[in-house]
Amino acid sequence: MYIATVPNRGSRPAILLREGYREGGQVKNRTLANLSAWPPAKVELLRRVLRDERLAPVDQLFDVVASPHHGHVQAVRTAMRRLGFEALLAARPSRERALVVAMVVARILAPESKLATTRWWHTTTLPADLGVAGADEDACYAALDWLLARQARIEQKLAARHLRAGGLVLYDLTSSYFEGTTCPLAAFGHDRDGKKGKLQVNYGLLSDARGCPVAVSVVPGNTGDPTTLLPEVTRVRTAFGIEQLVLVGDRGMISQTQITALQQLPGVDWITALKTGAIRDLVAGGHLQLGLFDERNLFELTAPEFPGERLVACRNPELATLRARKRQALLAATTQELERVRGMVARGRLTGQDAIGVRVGKVVNKYKVAKHFRLDIRADGFDFAIDDRQVAAEAALDGLYVLRTSVPAARLGTADAVRSYKQLSQVERAFRTLKTIDLEVRPIHHRLADRVRAHIFLCLLAYYVEWHMRAAWRPLLFADEDQAAKTTRDPVAPAARSAAALRKVHTKVLDDGTPVHSFRTLLTELSGIVRNVCRRQGAAADEPTFTLLTTPNATQHRAYALLETITV
Repeated sequence: MYIATVPNRGSRPAILLREGYREGGQVKNRTLANLSAWPPAKVELLRRVLRDERLAPVDQLFDVVASPHHGHVQAVRTAMRRLGFEALLAARPSRERALVVAMVVARILAPESKLATTRWWHTTTLPADLGVAGADEDACYAALDWLLARQARIEQKLAARHLRAGGLVLYDLTSSYFEGTTCPLAAFGHDRDGKKGKLQVNYGLLSDARGCPVAVSVVPGNTGDPTTLLPEVTRVRTAFGIEQLVLVGDRGMISQTQITALQQLPGVDWITALKTGAIRDLVAGGHLQLGLFDERNLFELTAPEFPGERLVACRNPELATLRARKRQALLAATTQELERVRGMVARGRLTGQDAIGVRVGKVVNKYKVAKHFRLDIRADGFDFAIDDRQVAAEAALDGLYVLRTSVPAARLGTADAVRSYKQLSQVERAFRTLKTIDLEVRPIHHRLADRVRAHIFLCLLAYYVEWHMRAAWRPLLFADEDQAAKTTRDPVAPAARSAAALRKVHTKVLDDGTPVHSFRTLLTELSGIVRNVCRRQGAAADEPTFTLLTTPNATQHRAYALLETITV
C-alpha cells in the first residue's frame, strides 16, 4: 500500500490510499480510500507507518529541559527591528547596548527594579538571544551610565525622524515620587501622584503632533512648570536644529510671561488656552459675545489685550452639563454640612466667633465652593446663603474655553487649532503609561541624580517602542482604527469612538470571532509561545540540545504580521 497525490484540474490534489497488485502478469493499482479530508499530519503519520518506520510516543524520544517564554520577547524585538532601535542607540554592537535593549524589553513586559529585572529575564529567551545571561544589577547600572552619555545623540536622531520645521511640538511636565531622601533632584513640590509628604522629581516630555515621544528632561521636584518651557524651546531650536516650530502647551505651562519671552524668538509660535479670569474679562469687555454660541460651538475673535494673536472660543454643551451637575452636588454637600454647623451653634455646642469661623472655613474649603456662599459669622450665631448671582456668573462660562495662538489662519485653520490643542491629551496619556501599570517610572529608588535621569530616559525609550506597537496593533485592541476620521470630526465635541470601535467594546470580539485584547493581554497571549529546549531521552548532560518552538495560533500570527507594518 502507498499514498498517492493525484492532481485535480481546477481544485486541490486528491490524496488516495492505493494498493498495487498483479493481474495477468501486469502490475495494476486500485484505490482503497480517499484521504483528501484528512489533516496533513495524519496523512504523514500513515505514510510513515506504510514505510515500516518505528514510531514511538514523543515523550519517549526526548526530554524538555527548559521552556523559556519567547513570544512576547519576539514581539517587542520585532518592533525594535522595524524601528532600527539598536542603531538608534549606537552604530556598533556592544555589551552596554545589548543590556540597554534587554532593559527596554523588560520595561515593556515586566517593569521592575534592576535587580528584579535580571532575575525575571531568565524566564524568557531574552538573555540568551542578547548575550546578557551573566549580567547582574551592577552591569545594568553601568549600562544606564552609558545610555545617559548618549541621550543627547539619541534624542537628536528621534527629533530628525519625527519633528519637522514649522510643525507642532507638544510639551508638558509631570512628576513622580521618590523613595528615599538623598537624591539632589528630590524635592517637595506640586503633588500630582496623591502621595503627600513624598519627595518628587519633575520631568518634561516632548513629543510630535501625534504624541510620539521624542525627548525628556528631568529637573528638581520643586521646579515650577513654566520655568522649564524656555529651556526646552532652546533645546529644540539648537540641539535638534528646528528653527521654526509651533509649541503646544496648557495654560499653566505657557503663561503670559512665557509668551512675552517667546515673542522675542523668530520662528516660534504657540497654542495655549486662557485662564478663567481672562475669559471673564473678555465677556465683561464685550469682546466675547456668549449669544454667538446659540448658533455654533466655536468662533474666532480678537481683543486688544492680545495683539497679533487669534482667539478661538469654544463651548462644549456636554461638558457644560457635567460641570453644572458637579457644582450642584458640591453646593448641596456643602449646604448639608453648614446646616449641621448652624445646628451646633444653635444648641450651644459650638461657641465663639473664632471657633465658628474655623469650623465653617473647613467646610467651605473642603469642596472649594467658598466663593458661592455668603457667610455671617458672629459670636452668638451663624447664618449662610448661596450667592445665586455668583453661581449664575460661573454657570454662564460652563463648558467654555478660549484658545490663543500666534499661528496665522493661513497656516492653521480655526478647527485645526482646536484639534492641535486637544493633542495635548496624547502627552497626558504618555504620562499615565510611564507612571502607572505599563512602565512604572514610579516609585523612583535611585540615589544619584544621573541614575534618575537615565532611569527616566530608559522609560521614555520603552514608551517609544510601545507607542509604535500600540499603533500597529489597533485592529486587535480596544482602540479606534479610524484615526483619519479625527481630522474631520467636530473638534469641540467630546471624542467619540467609531462604530467599529464601539462594536469591539460591546461584543468583546473581533469580526472573525477572536477576542479583543488590551495591550497587556495581547502580550500575555504572545508569552504563551515558548522555546522548548530538548535533549535525547537518557542522554548525558553535556549532549547537544535542540529547540522546538510553539506553533503560533491565528491571533499570534496576526499580531506578528501587524508589527511588520511599523515604519519610521
